[in-house]
Amino acid sequence: MADLFNKDNITNPSLRSLILHLVEKYRLFHLSVVQVLMAVLTPMLLAAVLILGWMYANKVKEIVTNDFNQQQLVLAQHAARQIENSLDLLKKELSLLGLSPSIQYFEKVSMGKRMGITFSSVREQGVMEIRYVESMLQQTHVTMRYIESLKQQIHHLDAGGYRIAATNPEDLLFLKWAGNVKNKGSILLGEASMISVYSKRDGKGELLAMKMAVPVWQISVDEANPVATDRFSGVLIFVIDANQLIKKITEGIKSGKTGYAWVMNENGLFLYHPEKDFVGKNAFEARKEKKPTISFARINSIQKDLMLAGKEGTSWYISGWHKGEEREMKKLIAYTPIHLNEPENRLWSIAVVAPISEVENAIHSIHVRQFSLQSLLIIILLLGGVTVISLMITWSHSLEQEVEKKTVELKKSENQYRQLIENANDIIFTVDRNSVITSINKAGCGLFKSTKEELVGQNIGEICHNESSAFMQFKAIDEVYSTGENKLIVYSVSINDSERWLSTNFSGLQDEKGNISSVLGISRDITNRKKMEEQMFHTEKLASVGTLAAGVAHEINNPLAIILGFTDLMSEKVPRDSEMYDILKTIEKHGTNAKRVVENLLSFTRVAEGKVEEVDINKNIESVIAVMKNTFSLNKISFKQNLLPGVPHVKGGAGELQQVFFNIMSNAASAMKGGGILTISTSFEEGQKVGVRISDTGCGIKKEHRTRIFDPLFTTKKVGEGTGLGLFVSYGIITKYGGTITFETRTEEESGDTGTTFIITLPALKDGPKVCV
Repeated sequence: MADLFNKDNITNPSLRSLILHLVEKYRLFHLSVVQVLMAVLTPMLLAAVLILGWMYANKVKEIVTNDFNQQQLVLAQHAARQIENSLDLLKKELSLLGLSPSIQYFEKVSMGKRMGITFSSVREQGVMEIRYVESMLQQTHVTMRYIESLKQQIHHLDAGGYRIAATNPEDLLFLKWAGNVKNKGSILLGEASMISVYSKRDGKGELLAMKMAVPVWQISVDEANPVATDRFSGVLIFVIDANQLIKKITEGIKSGKTGYAWVMNENGLFLYHPEKDFVGKNAFEARKEKKPTISFARINSIQKDLMLAGKEGTSWYISGWHKGEEREMKKLIAYTPIHLNEPENRLWSIAVVAPISEVENAIHSIHVRQFSLQSLLIIILLLGGVTVISLMITWSHSLEQEVEKKTVELKKSENQYRQLIENANDIIFTVDRNSVITSINKAGCGLFKSTKEELVGQNIGEICHNESSAFMQFKAIDEVYSTGENKLIVYSVSINDSERWLSTNFSGLQDEKGNISSVLGISRDITNRKKMEEQMFHTEKLASVGTLAAGVAHEINNPLAIILGFTDLMSEKVPRDSEMYDILKTIEKHGTNAKRVVENLLSFTRVAEGKVEEVDINKNIESVIAVMKNTFSLNKISFKQNLLPGVPHVKGGAGELQQVFFNIMSNAASAMKGGGILTISTSFEEGQKVGVRISDTGCGIKKEHRTRIFDPLFTTKKVGEGTGLGLFVSYGIITKYGGTITFETRTEEESGDTGTTFIITLPALKDGPKVCV
């Protein structure tokens, strides 16, 4: 039947013609359908591939851009915390200077020195000079001016270490503010403004300055002023180079290859900008002045509605230049507030910016390869489905490799920022809502002497070993989660029986929805500063107590002399075997004991006259050991000597230093009831210091007694066994010769290895033997 339609078998001409017409018709119909399908499907496939490629490219660009901006935000946050910490440090230094009696009572001999000491410690923070405006004469006393940015120091000081300057109207406003009792104890940060300066190199110029002021009231005491009058003295003012303060922190920030940071205050003035001409100018006008042909509406809106409102986030804007290249370009920006901790809730804002070309260049090669492969795939689709599928797999695999390559590059970039955190001197960590540590840097591991694996996953309270400190941290973290505001706390932690003080700023880290997902903690170890503050407080307290003790001792000495004199006179007139004679001897004994206590008090309150000589500390200690050797044996105390041969000599009174060592060793023997080990060692420390360590294995000093052991008349011994003056006098002798005396102790509640170590340091002599009177 198939042969029926074969044209060669058809003999009827008309029938043959009809059949040929139908075959040609349907063949043409089949070919046209294929052509139409190819014509329709090919553009559709092309369009689909192009659309998918365009969507994928945009998605990659969006992800990379967001990641880049988040990295910029981390840089901005870290710089903001550093600026806040620098301002807090200046406030503490200013407050501490305001508490000095030499400032409060205008002691001309020591006021200039005290201001100079503070100035030397804050100069690197951008402080140009310190001003003290008196309330009575309204005179201004000024330290030397040093301008860090010009490396220029100006000396016009009198013999007191300061100079008298004209009081400008702005300082009088600070004086009026400080005189208000309501502002007592407050700190006022003034507005930033441009001031004129003179440079030896550039001549007359301007820089951006601001002032920080604290009221000075007569609330402290010293030997010259034993009673606080609580009168208003004046106002202390730090004059700060605002640009230099911020520049030290922000100048080194780099986002990508060419990104940078800038800072503006609450009034929209640039406090720092790589474009030096912008510093001190209005951020809303400076750009327009440089490029009037470009619209800066978007960045102005970001500054006004977000940055000046204290918001944190990321965005983009149009700029007209970047690092010397002048053209219209799109930039990425990440911004965060800088909280000044002022009563008016003032704040600055820092931004980190980079051109979007930083991101586009990173993904440009991906786009080129992607569209090249897409074009090739469209041609291959026309050759066959199998080939298309094969090439699609190849292209997909190649694209994955390229994405992996770029992912590695992005991770490398991320690792660089991670190293910035890891290698920071501050302790940087994050915790979740349950106060569990989720990450911590090397500084934190070093402080807690643990590995990162050991710390991550632990509750932050468990590593503090201090319940009150743990409670403070829990409360601060809860407040950050509930309010979203930063929280700064100061607390102590116990690490291997050693107390460390930390200043920690907690701030919230937001997720993509703006919710706080974790809390960032940045801690700074302030143990040394805390010890210095405590030592200064203790020194001033002992000075006040010494003044009081001198007066009391003088008033007691006179009647004691009369009592002992009459007792001696009456003893000569009474028979030695009488009861009255025994009573008189008892009076004489206790009177003599009281006289000894008074003499010990006076030995601390006045500078001893006599010979100050070069002392061999090793021989000095050996002399004391020889005297106390029998006492140690009787009390079953063994001792170890680790005296460093050839240790440098020190300046002091040999007898007084022996008294110090005798007092400490005697206390150690009393603490080791039933026997123990006394270890004495000497060393030569860095900074030309001779060190002496006297350690015992006694019961240790209780926590409630540790702050009082250097106080006069304080003793834990039984009545009649101690006067409470041994350590008091020892402290006075050591400080008189420029040394320090501290201690470390452990009780049974704190450690199984109990005992106390007293650490004495004395300045070493550099020259040969000297003897002076």
